[in-house]
Amino acid sequence: MTRLLDPPRRPAASSEAPSPALRTARRKAVLHWIAVHSLGVAAALFFVLPFVFVVLTSLMSDQQALTRDLTPNTWEWENYKRVFDTPGFLTWWRNTLLYAGVGTVLTVLSSVPVAYALAKFRFRGRRLSLMLVISMMMLPPQVVIIPMYLFWAKQMDLSGTLWPLIIPMAFGDAFSIFLLRQFLLTIPDEYLDAAKVDGCGELRTLIKVVLPMAKPGIAAIALFQFFAAWNDYFGPQIYASENPAAWTLSYGLESFKGAHHTDWNLTMAATVLVMAPVIAVFFFAQKAFVEGVTLTGVKG
Repeated sequence: MTRLLDPPRRPAASSEAPSPALRTARRKAVLHWIAVHSLGVAAALFFVLPFVFVVLTSLMSDQQALTRDLTPNTWEWENYKRVFDTPGFLTWWRNTLLYAGVGTVLTVLSSVPVAYALAKFRFRGRRLSLMLVISMMMLPPQVVIIPMYLFWAKQMDLSGTLWPLIIPMAFGDAFSIFLLRQFLLTIPDEYLDAAKVDGCGELRTLIKVVLPMAKPGIAAIALFQFFAAWNDYFGPQIYASENPAAWTLSYGLESFKGAHHTDWNLTMAATVLVMAPVIAVFFFAQKAFVEGVTLTGVKG
C-alpha cells in the first residue's frame, strides 16, 4: 500500500504590515522617480516641439500656413524643391560648406600644437601664455571688427569674400586651445615619457601617441567650430554682404525670409534645410562630443 505524501505546506503569510519608515521610503522613491522623469519629459518637449512645429509648417500649403492649423491637410513635399530651386540657394550651401569645413580643419590643425605645448611643455612664460589665451576668449569679436575690417578690406582687398573669416582660423582659436589643453592634461605623462625613451621626438610623440588618445577632445572642438561657422551670421554680414555670390546659408536665409515674408511654409522649409546638416552631424558624433566635453575639466 502506497503511502500518500502530505502536500508541502506553504509558509504562512506574514501578517505584519510594512513599517511606517519603509512606507515613507517607498513613497519618496516613487515621488522622486516621477519628479525626475517629469522634468526630463518636459525638457524634451521644450526642445522638440518648436522643431516639430517648423517641420509641420514647412509641409503645409501656402494658404494653410497662414491659419492656426497645427498639422498639414496635404503634405506638400514640393515646398523643399521650391526652396532648392531658389536662385542662389545652392551657392549658399557651397559657401557654407567651404566656410565651415575648411575653417574647422584649419582650427584643429592650428590649435592642437598650441594646446599640446601649454599642457605638456614646461617653459618660462607658460602661465602668462595661458592667461593670454583665456583673455582672448573674453574679448568680444565686435571690439576688434573695425581694425580687422580695415585690414582685410583695405589692405588685403578681400572684401566681398569669405577669406577674411577663413584665414584667421589658421592661427588658432582661443576657445579650442583652452578646451583641448584641458583635455590633454588628463593624458598621463608616462605615455609621453615612454615614447621619448623609444626614440620619438616631440612631433612624432604628438602624432603617434597624443592624437590617438585625444580623439574625443579633438572631435569636441571640431564640432564646436563647425557649428559656430555654420550658424555664423555676423561675419558674413560684415565681409560678404555686398557680394551675393559669397553669402552663406545663415545670411542668405535672412534674405530668403525677406523675399517670402508671407510664405511661411517656404520659410520653414528653408529653415529645416539649414538645420538638418547640423542635427545630422551632432547625431552621429554625439558620443565623441559628449565624452570630449565631460573630460576637459578633470585637471586644472
